[in-house]
Amino acid sequence: MTQQAMALGPVMVDVAGTELTEQEKQRLLHPSVGGVILFARNFENRAQLNALCTEIHALRQPALLIAVDHEGGRVQRFKDDGFTHLPAMRELGRIWDSDPALAVKLATALGYILAAELRACGVDFSFTPVLDLDYECSAVIGDRAFHSKPQTVARLAEALAHGLQQAGMGACGKHFPGHGAVEADSHHEVPVDERDLVTILDNDAAPYGWLGGTVIQAVMPAHVIYPTIDPKPAGFSEYWLQRVLRQALAYNGMIFSDDLTMEGATVAGDILARAEAALQAGCDMVLVCNRPDLADELLQRLHWTMSNESSQRLLDLFPIDEALEWDALQADEHYQQAQQLRSQYFSATAA
Repeated sequence: MTQQAMALGPVMVDVAGTELTEQEKQRLLHPSVGGVILFARNFENRAQLNALCTEIHALRQPALLIAVDHEGGRVQRFKDDGFTHLPAMRELGRIWDSDPALAVKLATALGYILAAELRACGVDFSFTPVLDLDYECSAVIGDRAFHSKPQTVARLAEALAHGLQQAGMGACGKHFPGHGAVEADSHHEVPVDERDLVTILDNDAAPYGWLGGTVIQAVMPAHVIYPTIDPKPAGFSEYWLQRVLRQALAYNGMIFSDDLTMEGATVAGDILARAEAALQAGCDMVLVCNRPDLADELLQRLHWTMSNESSQRLLDLFPIDEALEWDALQADEHYQQAQQLRSQYFSATAA
């Protein structure tokens, strides 16, 4: 396949199955596309996943970024054919309460396993870790959160990110400034968080400021409205993304929108209005998932050139070293040590 040379665009889309259709190839060649997000439906086995990633990467130069939601627990897209079933991150928080040093060590090991296995199959990036605090009221966050204390969340997220980086992968903190204090699920509702700015900054948003762009190379804002601060959801809010994240917290990494087809995004209007609102607010890239019709509509109507800063942030997410192939990874001493440590505390098959 001949690679087409073109700059990467500001839209990340998905694909329907385990191999590309001709229509999908044409969609991925659109100048506004810059990445592809994979789901469980895109995985049959490791050989197939590797072939799909190779096909996607071969379409363009520079290659499209291939990403996935692969956190552990109930949010892990690939669980068969050798992929380690990673625990929910709350399990690390529970271990922290009795042995913080062990929890940090385990978080680094799990981060390495997560990233090394994905990279061995051609995936570049995972949208992890969750930095939301566990207020025990959000079903959609729940055990995806490390802990209720921001200091603990930051320390465990830093350790997990260190493990990701050991395998050559960046990290993405989500969902800024915090989704954990609302019951509503932004996939199906428009969540509203009535708390004040000081409370959110001192607690939920604190890990983002502490970690910064050198540890968490990307951030994904929440489709949550914080009406005492701004009537717009955070992902469409210049106040949250520019004044708070970029300026007050001095964050300089990549900002991805959450999926623009989620119910929490509909307050911004149709798919073009949502994308423009997110990009104008400060997102570098927007996601359109599970609605190829809306992806095609957006690509047809959107006129947006990525800034040099946004383009560089995106390029910085690509791994710079060659990944170990699967068989070589199994024989790698670092991977074996990480797996040995994991197996002492977690089952390899219990998600």
